[in-house]
Amino acid sequence: MSGSRGIVSRRAVLRGAVVGVAGAGLASAQAAYAGNGSAVGLLNEDAVDAVASGLDRDLIELRRDIHRHPEIPGQEQRTAEVVAQRLRAAGLDVTTGVGGHGVVGILSGARHGRTVAYRSDMDAVPPSDQVGGGTHAAHLCGHDIHTAVGVGVAEVLARLRNRLAGTVVFVFQPAEETLTGAAAMLDDGVFARARPSEIHAMHCGPFPVGQFVVTPGFGLPGQDRGVITLVGHDATARARRLAAEIGALSTVSRPATSEDLERLVADIQAPDGPLAEFVFMQAQVSEAEGRAEVRLSYRCWPEDRHIAIRADIRRLASSDGQASVAFPNDPFPAMVCSEREGQAVKRYLQQAAGRDRVRTLQAAIPFSGEDFALFLDRLPGTYTFLGVRAPGAAIETSYPHFGAFDPDERAIGHGVRAMAGWLARRTR
Repeated sequence: MSGSRGIVSRRAVLRGAVVGVAGAGLASAQAAYAGNGSAVGLLNEDAVDAVASGLDRDLIELRRDIHRHPEIPGQEQRTAEVVAQRLRAAGLDVTTGVGGHGVVGILSGARHGRTVAYRSDMDAVPPSDQVGGGTHAAHLCGHDIHTAVGVGVAEVLARLRNRLAGTVVFVFQPAEETLTGAAAMLDDGVFARARPSEIHAMHCGPFPVGQFVVTPGFGLPGQDRGVITLVGHDATARARRLAAEIGALSTVSRPATSEDLERLVADIQAPDGPLAEFVFMQAQVSEAEGRAEVRLSYRCWPEDRHIAIRADIRRLASSDGQASVAFPNDPFPAMVCSEREGQAVKRYLQQAAGRDRVRTLQAAIPFSGEDFALFLDRLPGTYTFLGVRAPGAAIETSYPHFGAFDPDERAIGHGVRAMAGWLARRTR
C-alpha cells in the first residue's frame, strides 16, 4: 500500500497517477461542515478538489481502520457504526439497520434539483470465497476502499452543500458477497424517505491507479443454479459422467496464472472480442445412500442464454431415465448498466480526468456477479471500475478475491473526486 504527502492540484490528482494527501481529523469535522460551501455559484470540480485535498489522509486512515476489522456478510455492525458516525458528523440525515446493517445517509443541497443515489458495499470476503481458500475474513474485494470513497464523497459534498443542487442518498450496503444485501435493503424500504431517479456505484478493478473503466451496456453476469438427482446402484458413476458432460458446456476457464489474468483484462476491453458470448459452468457431484446429485451453477452472456442452457442441461440429463432436473429459483439477474447513463459518466470522466484515463468495458467478466443488479432493475444508473493497480505491481495485487490483493490507496482520492463531481453534476 502506498501514499504520498502534500496537497496537489485537481489536474495532478485526476490526470496524473499521484494523489496528494493531507490531514483532516474528525474532531473538527462538524465545524468545518458548518463553515464551508458558502460561496455563490454551482459546485464544480475545482471546489470539490479544494475540499477533498484536506480529506485524503484521513480517508486512507479510515480505509485502514475498516481493513483491520473485516466483517463477513451480515455481520458488518462495527463498519456500519463507523460509517453512521462519520455521516452524522457531516450533517447527513442518517438511518441505520436498513436490511440488516445497512446505512442510509441523505444529504440535501441548498438548491433545488434532482435526487440521485450512490451505493457503497461494506462486507469483507469470507474464507470460502477467496481464490485458493483462506483462513479468515479479509477485505480482498476492495469494499473497504468503496466504503472510504463513499464516506469521502458524502463529506466533500456536505462541506459544499450551500453550492449543491438537489439531494444525494448514500446507500452503504451489507452482504454484497452473498448477493443478499441489496434485496434486503430494497425490501426494507431503502428509498422510502427519498426516492432517487438514478443510482451509481464504483468498484475496484485491475486497472492502473488513476484510471476509470465505464460500463455502458455491459456489467456483470447473473447466476443460475440447479440440481440433478440420479438414483440406482450406479448413480454415482452416472452422475460423474453427467457432470463432465455439463461441465463441457463451459466456454471459458477461471484464470489460473498471471498471464491468464492479463489476457482477461485485455479481452474485456476488446470490442466483439472472445468474451462477447460465454458460458462459465461449474458442476460437482455429491453422494448419498442410493442416489447421487449433480449440483451446478453457471454464468453466461448475454443474459437470455439461460433459456438455451437450461434446455441443454435437461437434454443431457434426459439421456438417463432415472435423472430428475430442478432449477429451484429464477436466475439471479445480470447487472447491466444503461447505455445513456453509461455514456454520460464516460463523457464526464473524460472531461474531469482526461480522455487517456477513461476506458470502456466491452464485455462482461465471466467469473463475477453483483447484487447492484437489483438496484439497476429499479433505477437507471452506472457502475464504474476504479483502477487500483500500483505502478509495476503484479496483477494479482489489484484483482479482487486473490490473497495477494493489495490495492494502491491513492485510488481513494481519485474515486472521491470523480464521484463527488459526477453526483453534483447529476443532481442539477
